Amino acid sequence: MTPTATDDVSAMPEPSKQKLPAIEAAPASPGHRSPQRASDSEVVSPKLPDYLVEKTGSAEAPSTEVFAVYGVEPEIQAYAMAKYSRSALSMKESLREISAQKAEKFLNTFYFQYGHRSIADLAHIALAVERLSILAAIELADEQRWDGQERSTRYQDFKKSGYYTPDFGADHEARKLYRDTLDFLFVEYESLSAHMTQHLVNITPRPADMKQEAYERTLKARAFDITRYLLPLATNTSLGEIVNARTLETQVAHLLSHTHKEVRVLGESLKKAATSPAYNVNAESLKKLVEEIRAANPELGARAGQELLHEVRVAPTLVKYADPNPYEIETRRELRQAARELMAHEQLAPSKAIVDLLDEEPLEVEIATTLLYEHCHFSYRQIRQAVQVAGERRRREIIDLALRHRGKHDEMLRGFRAGQQFRFDILMDTGGFRDMHRHRRCIQVMQGFTTQHGYEMLLDVEDAGMRLRFEAAMGYVQTAVEKLAARKSPEAEENSQYAIPLAFKKRALFKMDFAEAVYISELRTTPAGHVSYRNVAYAMYEAVARKYPALAKYFRVHDVTAPVDLLQR
Repeated sequence: MTPTATDDVSAMPEPSKQKLPAIEAAPASPGHRSPQRASDSEVVSPKLPDYLVEKTGSAEAPSTEVFAVYGVEPEIQAYAMAKYSRSALSMKESLREISAQKAEKFLNTFYFQYGHRSIADLAHIALAVERLSILAAIELADEQRWDGQERSTRYQDFKKSGYYTPDFGADHEARKLYRDTLDFLFVEYESLSAHMTQHLVNITPRPADMKQEAYERTLKARAFDITRYLLPLATNTSLGEIVNARTLETQVAHLLSHTHKEVRVLGESLKKAATSPAYNVNAESLKKLVEEIRAANPELGARAGQELLHEVRVAPTLVKYADPNPYEIETRRELRQAARELMAHEQLAPSKAIVDLLDEEPLEVEIATTLLYEHCHFSYRQIRQAVQVAGERRRREIIDLALRHRGKHDEMLRGFRAGQQFRFDILMDTGGFRDMHRHRRCIQVMQGFTTQHGYEMLLDVEDAGMRLRFEAAMGYVQTAVEKLAARKSPEAEENSQYAIPLAFKKRALFKMDFAEAVYISELRTTPAGHVSYRNVAYAMYEAVARKYPALAKYFRVHDVTAPVDLLQR
């Protein structure tokens, strides 16, 4: 706590009356010292020795050199960066002497044997992932140290994207029900998109200064914002990510340990992409150049081919040992069982609000509650009440379960990232959650996909006269999802989740500091945003304002109840 200021002032010491000796002037020539002293009004700077002036070039010139590095393979770059710690060589000198073989040997020794994990933070890798389901994309991006971009349901028409079909084995009836359900959803998506676009055109005149193309594009995007609720989690999407090698290794291990087969296969694909030859955008033009050189000079052409056409593997060493994580797999199984046992006699309580700013509690209670939260569909408050009733011994058993299988190099589970001041239990539609999921400066704990919390429908659908059709579609799909989940085939429940539309709600726990609460509330309430996350962000602001009224004035939020100009982006 900051000490309270008083009127007592500590006196500064009086300057010494003793006259300090003046700095002698630099010698006029080597071996000669001038007997003259500097006067009180003169300030004479010491002269640098000649050998230092020669070394630096000038006593006045800055010695710091800054340059960007381009064209270096990620693992070689990581090795060169790491050498700063143990070598006096410059970056340019290090890069000239390092080979791929040297980098592999170094990384095998220091990264894998000695455990210097931060070395992999220095190797950055760009990966493209195409034709994966929205469900898999959510799981892939569920990494705090992740940077990427996914296809937008606002700016792109997904009617021809296709969808992922899980492996139903010999259960042909389930496969047919699944495909019929998804085909139905895409027909409804296409129909509602056309209907909503026309509805918005009818109620929104084009301004005279707005081009027809921009007008149609803007309203079509608004229509897609509404109709995305019909898109199932199986919808094919694409994304790009840029991650460091340590994050990629963690990401691959997590995906390989997942409950869904598609996600496990995705983990294998990421690992293969990192250790196999990378796509070279200049390959074709370089091949032609090498052929021209070879035609003029075969010997020079051979050398050019070796230099310009050699295959590059972005992380052949750092990711090769990424495997399924026993700690994650075994702990998930045991915590799921613990959640089932603890909540066996509880019913899902209807949610009173989309955002619940949680009260403070003992750290043990928070950790135990959070560890169980992602393994069921109950609210945080319901789980916390059960944890508190179960007593201290049971709480510690839950925490012990979450650490029992932890290996030497395993990070603690996300449930242990506790102690934040602002913790929001949020219940929102899955489409809106995908937007909120992008916020990396906070801890997010997701629950699984379900139809148990019902679905969201925008008022625009009712205004366009499509409410009954939308509700009928949601009812039909919910019944199909429940039938698919009840099948006896392997991973039946996991497979059924792909048929869930983005309209259905899911829970997620967001933990953050005050600055992030302000940032999300301000960014996500802007009129150009989707109404789903605008309402959530404003509810976050209102919750903080009620609990800390003196801090409310520092939020620069937009009023979500104010009318929105549909043509403003």
